[in-house]
Amino acid sequence: MTLNRTRGAAILVIGDEILSGRTQDTNTGYIARWLAQLGIPVREARVVPDIEAEIVGAVRALSGRYDYVFSTGGIGPTHDDITADCIAKAFGVGISEHPEAVARMTRHYGDVALFTPARRRMARVPHGGILVDNPVSVAPGFQMENVFTFAGIPKVAEAMFQSMKHRLVGGAPMLSRTVRTN
Repeated sequence: MTLNRTRGAAILVIGDEILSGRTQDTNTGYIARWLAQLGIPVREARVVPDIEAEIVGAVRALSGRYDYVFSTGGIGPTHDDITADCIAKAFGVGISEHPEAVARMTRHYGDVALFTPARRRMARVPHGGILVDNPVSVAPGFQMENVFTFAGIPKVAEAMFQSMKHRLVGGAPMLSRTVRTN
C-alpha cells in the first residue's frame, strides 16, 4: 500500500463502557499527542459500541480514508471482546490463533491451567495480521494493513503504541503553543 502522508490518521475507540460514561477514554489524547510529535495529524476520532456492524463499518471507512487507523478496545478475554473478529471481517479474511502469540502467552503463563480458553482468545489474529508487542501483559495487539489494534486498557495501549511507533512514516513534528491573554 502506498501511503499518502497528507491524509493523516484516525483513532477508533471501541466499547459500550466509553459511550455509557462508565469509563473515560484517555487513549485518544495519548495517541494524538504522540502522532503530533511524529508529524502525523489526527483527522478524525470516532467512538463506536460493541456492535459488529458498527465496528466493521467504521474500520472500512477509516482505513480507506486515512494513512493510519489506531483502534483501542475489544481485544480482551471476554465474550463481548469482538474487535479482532470485526477487523478480520472488515478486511475479508479469516481469523485464528497466531502461533507466535500462543507461544508468547504459553511462556508467560507457564502453567497450562493458567492459560485458560478465555485468555487464548487474546491470541486470535486476523489472517495476514502482524503482531504488535505488549510489554505489559504479553497478549499482543496486531496490525492489519494500515489498522493498528490495541487493548483498551490505557497502560497497555500506551505500551503497544510505543512498541510499534517505529513502523510509522510521518513528517515534521506538529508544534503548538498556548497563548493566554487577559
